[in-house]
Amino acid sequence: MQNPEMTEKALGLLGFAARARRTVVGVSLICAALSHGGAGKAPLIVLEAADSSENSHKRISDRTAYYGVPCYRLECDTSRLARAVGKRDGAVAAVGVTDPGLAGAIRAIFQ
Repeated sequence: MQNPEMTEKALGLLGFAARARRTVVGVSLICAALSHGGAGKAPLIVLEAADSSENSHKRISDRTAYYGVPCYRLECDTSRLARAVGKRDGAVAAVGVTDPGLAGAIRAIFQ
């Protein structure tokens, strides 16, 4: 289990990744990128909101497990995750990070 400080650090790094355009936002885009993405397009790590739907959670967890991509469920809601990646309105259930350095830094937070 993670503490709120770990979540805030991860969301901060996620903001850097979003500004660098190294993210894949949304469940369907993440699933498609994992299935069809090549080098630089497939997420290296996926962060999921705690209140994502059962269907979204199953789709993300099954797909990341199949492709061997780490998936972390953050202690934040979908609107907070959306704001972290620069989406002012709406909700985002999951975000994938495609940059190796930022993905490694986020993974290190949860180790």
